[in-house]
Amino acid sequence: MYYVGLAARLLLVLVFAAAAAGKSWRRGSFDAFVSSLAALRLFPRRLSAAVAVTTVVAEAVTVVLLAVPATAGAGFALAILLLTAFVAGILAARRGGRQVPCRCFGATGTPLGMPHVIRNALLATVAAVGLVALTASSSPGSVHPGGLAIAGVTAAAGSLLVVRMDDLLALVPLPR
Repeated sequence: MYYVGLAARLLLVLVFAAAAAGKSWRRGSFDAFVSSLAALRLFPRRLSAAVAVTTVVAEAVTVVLLAVPATAGAGFALAILLLTAFVAGILAARRGGRQVPCRCFGATGTPLGMPHVIRNALLATVAAVGLVALTASSSPGSVHPGGLAIAGVTAAAGSLLVVRMDDLLALVPLPR
């Protein structure tokens, strides 16, 4: 279970780091994220910048919590909370008929849709599995290099698929 928890931690660290960096790396990316939040119309427009800052900070805090073994449990819990909020926000916007571009990782303009809901639900499941793995097992006395490699490669490949999901889905037209 240790390596399952480690792979979940690494995957979520990479995904949340990409999300926070993609939204805040350039001023234009952050402004586009603020605009997309305003277009969701889930809260008053004047709060869009504050919600954007809070989101980026929460994503960065999630990265730090998950990166430190002693606080990984809190990191998994915060990841579950954030991802659940993202799912709820996307579903609420879709119910309201709003087509808002996904600014989840910065520049993509793909409208938020069911693929984003599924992605975030799966990531929340990864966080829940990671939390269970963390509480169900302790760190092994000695770590096996093969186990570390498998956890690392799995996390890197998974995070790449998550971050580039919109590009991959553009190759195969699906109903949104």
